[in-house]
Amino acid sequence: MTRAASVQFIRPITFRVIRVLDWPTYDGWLWLDGYELNAAGDAINRRSIFVQEAGLRQLQTAPVPRQHTVRTRRTISRAPVAVG
Repeated sequence: MTRAASVQFIRPITFRVIRVLDWPTYDGWLWLDGYELNAAGDAINRRSIFVQEAGLRQLQTAPVPRQHTVRTRRTISRAPVAVG
């Protein structure tokens, strides 16, 4: 999002759109619900923003989320249980 979308964006931000909200607006304007992303592509803030549709542009490549460490689970040995 840049100033072309709205004057509220003094510094450009990367925004992942979840949905276009069905709220009443002026012609050519939209309410978007989504997440502001940092340079690594991680969501840092959920926002609803009011923007001009003509000022929006789609990034050519979406940011790649960072890899998460997956730990292997260890097997837990359990003894039989006496019932009764």
